[in-house]
Amino acid sequence: MLGNLSGGEILILLLVVLLVFGAGRLPEAGKAVGKGLREFSRALNEARDSIERPAEPPRDARPKRLVD
Repeated sequence: MLGNLSGGEILILLLVVLLVFGAGRLPEAGKAVGKGLREFSRALNEARDSIERPAEPPRDARPKRLVD
């Protein structure tokens, strides 16, 4: 995402963020963004694992008896 931005553009972006949030709230905003990214990444990994994992039979299903 930031790969297409030059150093000057990143500096201007950081200055605007500092002006919008202020120095006191900037750490809180960073924590919130980090928490959101971690949660998104965790959900994405769970979805990927559920797709790649083979289907398991239900755990509470018992084999049927052929003779009573």
